[in-house]
Amino acid sequence: MTSQDKTTDDKQKFSLKAIASPQNISRAMQIFLSGALFVLGAVLSVLLLMSTWNLILLVFVTHEVSSNEILASIVTWFLYFEFLALISKYYQSGLHFPLRYFIYIGITAIVRLIILYHDDPMNTLIFSVAILVLLGGLWLANTSVIRRDGQ
Repeated sequence: MTSQDKTTDDKQKFSLKAIASPQNISRAMQIFLSGALFVLGAVLSVLLLMSTWNLILLVFVTHEVSSNEILASIVTWFLYFEFLALISKYYQSGLHFPLRYFIYIGITAIVRLIILYHDDPMNTLIFSVAILVLLGGLWLANTSVIRRDGQ
């Protein structure tokens, strides 16, 4: 093996080590995640606009609509809004998702389930207990023991 071959081999090992380093892999995955979240945010923005338009039509144009349908549409609109707020908060808080935003989304989703499926008292009770558990988790997430964002 000549010295030229050894130098070329060392350069290949160095570049392979640089590419496969944990910092570079983490950076590449972070760039991919940020791009995917940007695309998801754009899709959710379009869905939020469509949901807003459908809600306007539901309230002002359609006259034979039950209040449950209107409430379900409003809560669905808030779900889109909360997911967009979660993505926005991800970028504002140093590229991490605050736990309490997921809990807010979970509570809103369960409220939507209660509105849509309130016919069975047992399901309503189970959903209500789930909200109570999530509120306990929200209280715990807002304590200074595990809160990381300094608010």
